Amino acid sequence: MTHPFLLNPISLLEQAVRIPSVSGQEQAVTQFLVDAMAQLGFHSYVDAAGNAVGEAGEGPTVALLGHIDTVPGEVPVRVEDGKLYGRGTVDAKGPFVAFILAAARLIKSGELRQRLVLIGAVEEEAASSKGAHYVVDRYAPAACIIGEPSGWDRLTLGYKGRLLIEGRWEQPMAHSAGKDIAVAERAVAFWNAVHARCDAANGGKTRLFDQIIPSLRAIHSGSDGMRDWAELTIGLRLPLGVDPHALEQELTALAEGADNHAKLSLRFRGGCAAYQGEKNTLLVRAFLKGVRGVGGTPGFLLKTGTSDMNV
Repeated sequence: MTHPFLLNPISLLEQAVRIPSVSGQEQAVTQFLVDAMAQLGFHSYVDAAGNAVGEAGEGPTVALLGHIDTVPGEVPVRVEDGKLYGRGTVDAKGPFVAFILAAARLIKSGELRQRLVLIGAVEEEAASSKGAHYVVDRYAPAACIIGEPSGWDRLTLGYKGRLLIEGRWEQPMAHSAGKDIAVAERAVAFWNAVHARCDAANGGKTRLFDQIIPSLRAIHSGSDGMRDWAELTIGLRLPLGVDPHALEQELTALAEGADNHAKLSLRFRGGCAAYQGEKNTLLVRAFLKGVRGVGGTPGFLLKTGTSDMNV
């Protein structure tokens, strides 16, 4: 008998989307997906990182990895004009559920000719990529497919790298009528210096994928009446050829080399290099054939964000 999830594929996705799974709080949706995969014929389990894993078949291994966590914010789950809405529907429970259902059809039909390992990874949205880091050395697949929203007829070949910078400046309270530089101005000066560094590196580069893209993600300051402080968070999207660790050293020197009478602390996290795959591979050719086979015109993407593909 055909399982209800195969008869009504959207029902599996809708149920998964209805389970909140903000990064770090994926346990409920992980268990739901593991149970669903078991019903569909997989050997499924929760691994030590909290990923939802399903395995089936024998032969060369193909890994299908998508993330099942989401950013915060509630989007009411509803079906409207034939479209399903809800946090994670597109990014990226939808791709992972598509993996499950496509593999389940092969299991049911007896046409599975390889070993499939499906991984619903945790903490992709938290910049830690906990789930992907845990599995990266545990399998040696012949091919790995990352489930991300790119359009059904587009193949994403690469993602930019990333580096997050958290800075804090602290100093004795400076009176606004005095000559001392305000601590908030010191933080802003560092942001301006980072932006100028990126502008210099980007000279003559027209594609966003080739540029270092800075973003000021947060900035705030305060005082207890005795000491003033300012904090900021900067995000950098990195092109190919930029080493996050080397950039950390350069930016540390940039901050410490400024006229700095404030106590400074810099913290770097989420560093990962950019990645770009090849166009002419067996996997790419299979996808091109598949898209054309259902009437699509395939194309390639290089995305300016960062994903588990980088790991």
